Amino acid sequence: MNEQPASAFGRPMPTAPGDCPCGTGEPYAACCGPLHEGGSVAATAEQLMRSRYAAYVLGDAPYLARTWHPRTRPEPLEVAPDPGWLRLEVTDAVDGGTDDETGEVEFVARHVDGSLHERSQFVRRAGRWVYLDGIVHP
Repeated sequence: MNEQPASAFGRPMPTAPGDCPCGTGEPYAACCGPLHEGGSVAATAEQLMRSRYAAYVLGDAPYLARTWHPRTRPEPLEVAPDPGWLRLEVTDAVDGGTDDETGEVEFVARHVDGSLHERSQFVRRAGRWVYLDGIVHP
């Protein structure tokens, strides 16, 4: 999401109302929207990670469940929309490309209550990227 300076309440304001929450600056309908709706699949581990961040922002639990490895997915998976997420910063990506079977993406997700710094592990399952697990850094 492209951002301007914070509003009077400390929340960054998007530069365009349809910007995708994942931070690419693209419209949601051309970015994570088709992934969330099932019209396409993530080509890379980073694209999947960004789409999962957007799903957390929007409270899209079905998408998160579909893209979480069944061995590590919590049951039940309950997620509510959370407008407190401010932005996503991808800090590193190792493998996770179109020809890879595994990948890692490190990111910092900023929230009004703090931040989440994680190095996420992704694997291909039946030809699709899924989130396996992650190491949360302090």
